[in-house]
Amino acid sequence: MAEEQESLEMISFGIVASAGQARSLAMEAIKTAREGNIEEARKLLAQSREVGLGAHDEQTKLLSREAGGEHVPVDVLLVHSQDHLMTSMLCQDLAEEIINLYELKADK
Repeated sequence: MAEEQESLEMISFGIVASAGQARSLAMEAIKTAREGNIEEARKLLAQSREVGLGAHDEQTKLLSREAGGEHVPVDVLLVHSQDHLMTSMLCQDLAEEIINLYELKADK
C-alpha cells in the first residue's frame, strides 16, 4: 500500500511539473507575440502543448486504472495536480487566441 501511495505521489508531482512548464511556455508565447514575433510565439505554444501531453498522459493512466476497476485514492496532492493540469490547458487555449489577436493587430 505504501508503494502504491508513493507511486501516486510521483505521478502527481510529475503532473504538476509538466503542467507548470506547459503553462510557463504558454505565457512566454503570449509575451513573444506581444513583442511582434508571431512565428516564435506559435513555436513556444507548440512546445507548451507537447510538454502538456506528458501531464495529460499521466492523468489518462490514472483514469484508465479507475475505469478498469482499480480504485485510485484521491488526496490533496492529486487534486492539486489536476488543478495545475486544467489551468495549463486553459492557458494554452487562451494563449492561442491572444496570439491570433496580436497577429490580426500586426496585419492592420
